[in-house]
Amino acid sequence: MKYLKFLAIGVFIGIVLYKSEAASWFRIYEMFQFGSFHMFGIIGSAVVLGIIGVQIIKRKNLKAIGKQDMALNPKEKGVARYLIGGTLFGLGWALAGACPGPMYILVGAGYVSILVVIAAALLGTFVYGLLKDKLPH
Repeated sequence: MKYLKFLAIGVFIGIVLYKSEAASWFRIYEMFQFGSFHMFGIIGSAVVLGIIGVQIIKRKNLKAIGKQDMALNPKEKGVARYLIGGTLFGLGWALAGACPGPMYILVGAGYVSILVVIAAALLGTFVYGLLKDKLPH
């Protein structure tokens, strides 16, 4: 019962993303071809709202509910890991036609073949976990 609200929020967000065509392979392909502003508008809106939200959290020193000792910690500096990770993420996104969130939305919409992509994403995450300590920082 405790997690029911999170499930409801997830289902709501999934419906919104599906109806806005953010989970559409065609829209993602169109974005990578620079054929339409649709996906860039969705992503840009999310980035702007995220920036505003983080600034509010930082300025008001807000904490997670029930986790009053937690705070936002700065991440390590480094360009190479972001370039490599971003490139791999983008290539996977372009090849699969879906980033992690919409992969699950597509399963819920009945596109069973996306389960192959989810399995590959989980395998990639597992391999990263094995290699994480060996990678340059």
